[in-house]
Amino acid sequence: MSNPMSGNPTQISAEDAAELATRVTGPVLLAGQDGYAEECAMYNPAVLLQPAVVVGATGPADIQAALAFAQRHRLDVAVMNTGHTAAVEGNRTLLITTRRMDEVTIDPATRRARVGGGARWQQVVDAAARHGLAPLTGSSPLVGVVGYLLGGGLSATMGRKHGWASDHVTALDVVTADGQARHTDAANEPELFWSLRGSKSNLGVVTAVEFDLFPVTRLYGGALIFPGDEAEAVLRAYGRLTAEAPDELTTSIAFMRLPDVPIFPEPLRGTFTVHVRISFLGEAPEANRLLAPLRAAAPIIVDTVADLPYTAFASIYSDPESPAPFAERTLSLAPLTDDSMTRLIEEIGPKADVPANIIELRHLGGALRRTPAGAGAAGLRDAEFVLWVVTVGDPDTTGPAVRWTSEFFDRLQPWAVEGKHLNFIGREDQSQEAVRAAYPAATFARLVRAKATYDLANVFRLNHNIQPLR
Repeated sequence: MSNPMSGNPTQISAEDAAELATRVTGPVLLAGQDGYAEECAMYNPAVLLQPAVVVGATGPADIQAALAFAQRHRLDVAVMNTGHTAAVEGNRTLLITTRRMDEVTIDPATRRARVGGGARWQQVVDAAARHGLAPLTGSSPLVGVVGYLLGGGLSATMGRKHGWASDHVTALDVVTADGQARHTDAANEPELFWSLRGSKSNLGVVTAVEFDLFPVTRLYGGALIFPGDEAEAVLRAYGRLTAEAPDELTTSIAFMRLPDVPIFPEPLRGTFTVHVRISFLGEAPEANRLLAPLRAAAPIIVDTVADLPYTAFASIYSDPESPAPFAERTLSLAPLTDDSMTRLIEEIGPKADVPANIIELRHLGGALRRTPAGAGAAGLRDAEFVLWVVTVGDPDTTGPAVRWTSEFFDRLQPWAVEGKHLNFIGREDQSQEAVRAAYPAATFARLVRAKATYDLANVFRLNHNIQPLR
């Protein structure tokens, strides 16, 4: 295959595109045609995808036709659903979008969902709720189910109680680089089943996924927002909370220096605040007992923690719904100590000069630490926290913050842990060294072998690429 970043963009003729369209049920679009820009748009518009051709797949047959076309025209293949997962710009690219494959089926008897490759989490949450069930969703209702699960799936609602969402995947349907439609589970092509749950889009296009649901209908959750000047008191109280937290309590703490842009709530724009996000699987009195020291640590600006229907899970984080350009980096950390909290306050507290907008610690541990039988390649089993740094802006303006983040991570190395949460790895970490660092060595070596088995030509390379062992 050609180098996706070399030479001029490949031109696909209107005649060739029309021929492909006769083999595909969904749209086939070239640059300049109506709908092309919308079909290629990422949630993060800092990533500008301009493929030679884009195919809006409606099922496995469309994907098979698109892969055959890409092979004939020597094109690399990129895959996108909602655009939340980081992608690599390539100029010799066929882009497959999966958002039209959004069917959701709930089996209340087995407590499982079967979900198409283009479904989003709110669809699944709403469908499951009608049967008194809930999935291990993240913080946003708009994120695609498949990308989230292939990256491990760190649930913001029930992660510490039930573990990584990818560990609860029971089957996957995928079209691999050779054009074969495969059904894989613990008994059918088990190495592919293991590898898909952690390799993101490296091994093929997932057209459907089946996973477990849980008998949960309500949460006690919300956010506590404190003034940024109280960051140290809040962080130390949070450290004590997480050191003793039961598995039913899943939380995060975020240091928010929000720019004055419309995607953020108006009262918080242009301010420095500290947010603690809370999800508790239990009753209000027990939750309030656990949270009392945190609430007493500093004055509270906003307290939204309350009983919630699970369908309102998105209100805990209130993630922006509108696209905005951003850069992101991530690091894994050990449990908080007096020394690490002191360093964090020095680096990101009220007296620090911080160019990044959001610096968040998501608490792991609990069931996220355990490796159940049949677990996949994803999941941070040894880390206690995921550190996520986000800066709003296009690549021209976020460069200083990205460089600052690298230096910040270097100064946190005494508390760093091997591996990274795959769904928080942005376009800033696309080098082979960065990809290898995202996995334990043995896991990465096994994924390299799987890549060689299922995609030796590295057709699916426009991602955080796992290069095949040749």
